[in-house]
Amino acid sequence: METNIDLTPKEIVEELDKYVIGQESAKRAVAIALRNRYRRLQLDEEMQKEITPKNILMIGPTGVGKTEIARRLANIVQAPFVKLEATKFTEVGYVGRDVESMVRDLVEVSIKKVKENKQEKIRPEAYEKAVDRVVAALVPGEKKEPSQAGNPFQSVLSNMGMKPEDMMPNYEPEEKITKEIEKKRQELRPQVHSGQLDTREVTVKIEEKTQAGTGPMNAGLEQMGIDLSQSLSALQPKRKLERTLTVKEALDILTDEEADKLVKVEDIQSEAIHYAENTGIIFIDEIDKIASKSNSQSGEVSREGVQRDILPIVEGSNVNTKYGVIKTDHILFIGSGAFSQSKPSDLIPELQGRFPIRVELDDLTAEDFYRILTEPHNALTKQYQAMLKAENVDVTFTQEAVQRISDLSFQVNTETENIGARRLHTLLENVLEELLFEAPDMSYAEVAITEAYVDGKVGDIAADEDLSRYIL
Repeated sequence: METNIDLTPKEIVEELDKYVIGQESAKRAVAIALRNRYRRLQLDEEMQKEITPKNILMIGPTGVGKTEIARRLANIVQAPFVKLEATKFTEVGYVGRDVESMVRDLVEVSIKKVKENKQEKIRPEAYEKAVDRVVAALVPGEKKEPSQAGNPFQSVLSNMGMKPEDMMPNYEPEEKITKEIEKKRQELRPQVHSGQLDTREVTVKIEEKTQAGTGPMNAGLEQMGIDLSQSLSALQPKRKLERTLTVKEALDILTDEEADKLVKVEDIQSEAIHYAENTGIIFIDEIDKIASKSNSQSGEVSREGVQRDILPIVEGSNVNTKYGVIKTDHILFIGSGAFSQSKPSDLIPELQGRFPIRVELDDLTAEDFYRILTEPHNALTKQYQAMLKAENVDVTFTQEAVQRISDLSFQVNTETENIGARRLHTLLENVLEELLFEAPDMSYAEVAITEAYVDGKVGDIAADEDLSRYIL
């Protein structure tokens, strides 16, 4: 599996700058952590075993970019990534998610990424096989009547008034391919390739998709490395369903189906385990919520117990998954929390020691809000402009309007609950609510969002502290 872990820290920060405004110290910390992974892989195996990731603890209020930094980081280096809340876990003995499930989630993401990567490489071959199946469906062969004399099973079914397909859902009678049929198929192939027949309907047989079991029994078996649903499905052939689709839709579905057949499951699993072990990132949000407090009630689920269950995963242990055993020694863990009601020292000492890099993220200013609205790729204002453009409405934001939205967001955050950059979403939705509602009925329009327009929509609400608590 190809990754970008050879990027330099400067290159990683430059990529993060395209999506996250400010928070330079946090960007530098994660960039160095990623580069250290590349450095470790350049060493001999003996030394590699000794070097463990320097896990990171991000400290800062909600909406300042903690999750966004981690998620974008994983995208940049093409690493398997999972985000989860520490509050979802309970210590052993209580009903709830066990901590090992975070590692199994990471393996699932890794499996998906490796599978997609391998399928992309063999997609041209899979596409040709899909074309063959579509052409065969467009020009079917002549059905051959099965001989009952040489088939006693067929004779018995016939005497009972039954057909083979009644007993075997995937039964397909033999076809006779004449020269004329073969000629027609050869004539159609270029038309299918060129897209001339994309809108034509065709009836094809596709495999029925089965979902893996998610019940409590299957969850318990998964912890032992057993997947009951896959074991049972392996004992029976996949059912095929007839569907009438356009040629284009059929090609897409059949290409995916053929790609599945061409990729070896064993290769995917072994590579995905290695991929997750060496490049995986697990982001544990709200880790401050499981920090021990002196005033905690004895009746509640032990926060310290959850910490102690997480500890061996972060330290490095073997976890059973349905795809095999995965070692967590070199997975990068990023903890995150506001720590407004607690502090990092409230975590148990052993867990604190496993997050040696501490990064405090700054509160966002009005200037930061302005930059968030204008600078990043696909910034919020650009997103709304694109959505309204789809309704044939051209929207422009004046510089003064963007500044006003930024100032109001900062003001409301200061006077009420500070939710960081998420306040921008709330303000923009209120500013553009009427336009978003009326846009489908406007044949064409050009609308300029000015400072006066913004004040007319949300100025009074922002000025009224009581109202802003409920609306903004």
